[in-house]
Amino acid sequence: MMKRFLCSSEMLGGRLTGILVLITMFFTASCSTAGRVQPESVKQAAGIPKYIFYFIGDGMGMAHVKIADAVLEDDQVLWMTTLPVSGMASTHAENRYITGSAAAGTALATGRKTTIGTIAKNGNHSENLKTIAEMSRDNGMRVGIVSSVSIDHATPACFYAHADNRSMYSDIAVQMASSGFDYFGGGYARADLEDGKPLGKLITIMQDSGYNVIRGWEALGKAVPGQKYWAFENFDGSGALEYAIDRAPDDLTLADFTRNGIRLLDNDQGFFLMVEGGKIDWASHANDAATVAHEVVDFDLAIAEALEFYHEHPAETLIVVTADHECGGLALGYADKAYESDIGLLLSQKLSAQVFAGKVAQWTERKNVSFSMALDSAKVYFGLGNVQLDSALVLTSEEKMALRQAYTASMTGQNVGQKYGEGDPLTVSLTKLLNHKAGIGWTTGKHTALPVPVFAIGQGAREFCGIYDNTDIAKKIIKVAELQP
Repeated sequence: MMKRFLCSSEMLGGRLTGILVLITMFFTASCSTAGRVQPESVKQAAGIPKYIFYFIGDGMGMAHVKIADAVLEDDQVLWMTTLPVSGMASTHAENRYITGSAAAGTALATGRKTTIGTIAKNGNHSENLKTIAEMSRDNGMRVGIVSSVSIDHATPACFYAHADNRSMYSDIAVQMASSGFDYFGGGYARADLEDGKPLGKLITIMQDSGYNVIRGWEALGKAVPGQKYWAFENFDGSGALEYAIDRAPDDLTLADFTRNGIRLLDNDQGFFLMVEGGKIDWASHANDAATVAHEVVDFDLAIAEALEFYHEHPAETLIVVTADHECGGLALGYADKAYESDIGLLLSQKLSAQVFAGKVAQWTERKNVSFSMALDSAKVYFGLGNVQLDSALVLTSEEKMALRQAYTASMTGQNVGQKYGEGDPLTVSLTKLLNHKAGIGWTTGKHTALPVPVFAIGQGAREFCGIYDNTDIAKKIIKVAELQP
């Protein structure tokens, strides 16, 4: 049995099973100032974390967490929601209420606000802001940066680079080589791509700087601790890993890069490892709820790797999980469905909207797919019309008419405008229709100013209980790990 949306307020093993419970927890005695162990006492009693994990789900709001939880089997949980400490963080940038990934990433990496598009520099670009990763390196710890998007994308860049604008990909990418960090893993570098193919210039720069540049399962498995690595996997045209829903069975996952990062970084001086689930945001921009759910689960499996390490080193490890911002204004509810949400229907979707849009583009070019054939594809890839799978997937005459209009718009390239946003009309219509049948709504294809969740476990985790600003997350890590001189 698959889970459906639950409004339960029970806690099971520290797991928060409802958004209302999460918010209410902030105001209980367990999170009040009077009931807290003071920071100095915590340090004296528990020591300083030597191993620091920082997980960032790009675009991941609390609704994104719940949508992933809802599609799991009944006996499964999201590991991040089992962490005993929870909080919530605001995300605004220095110069805009709704932030972007560069400004938010800088806040999470440095504890300082900055302007939109800025990478680890102050708002007027006159000062480089030192990052937690750089502090860790300077304290003798090994450092790793992992992301499912390109390694020079905004969030990972904020931990190793300093740039006036996130679009300065070449300037950002070469700073990997001079960072002195021990491990970069996940996506390729957008700066080193031309027509989706690697140029190899950055590879040479990294190798000249002492890095082993490796690709795929076998090479990563042979990597040995004590050497520096840039490891990546098969990537799309922007340098990112494939969506989890589209990934080939033998492709490396975010969890694989995390597990091997732990293996390569582990040493007596400790390490800092930042892991980003970057494509949660991309799927949210597309309002592709099914792909979002898969991405959050995939991100959560990387967290599970850190938890396994934590259980071996509970007195020396801190794990913090958060997001840079919310994306999409995701709502677990849709007006036409009223109270009848059925989020498990999202599992009917078998590929991402991005990949399906690519198929439609081929149909348009070849002009060899009729509307009837398109409906067959809707049944295969989205479950729509497959009443044997679930009666809720039936297509009404009005829905078929709307899909025919979208099909015509896709095939002719007309009438795309505001009605279908920036996406392929047929893909947008199919994705939206499945979302609505599942009881999912979106308010935007952009970021929002909604606060984001924070989960923590380990030494110093108590500091992350409550409601605070995103800059405070970095400040708390710096404080409990005593990273500043």
